[in-house]
Amino acid sequence: MEEMNNTSMPNGSQDKKGFAIASLVLGIVSVVFMCVWYLGIPAAILGLIFGIIANKAKKNGMATAGIVLSIIGLVLVVILIILAAIGLSMGFMDAIMG
Repeated sequence: MEEMNNTSMPNGSQDKKGFAIASLVLGIVSVVFMCVWYLGIPAAILGLIFGIIANKAKKNGMATAGIVLSIIGLVLVVILIILAAIGLSMGFMDAIMG
């Protein structure tokens, strides 16, 4: 029984592995849902935060991949929003000009 108690207590680096996994998953979600901006932006921001927390605890490949995917997802969402705004403004200008 005593062995089970000793092994069940995670140390700091193992505890941050969950943040690395969450960062990777949220980074993937942000890239997949880039067309749905209200899902892509929060996923990218949370993935970026979790990846930075996990990367500070221990340099981890999953945390780095989560950071990179979150940044890519955030940039793609911003580009898509800008293009949509330009397209909408062009449509309004065409309607006004005739």
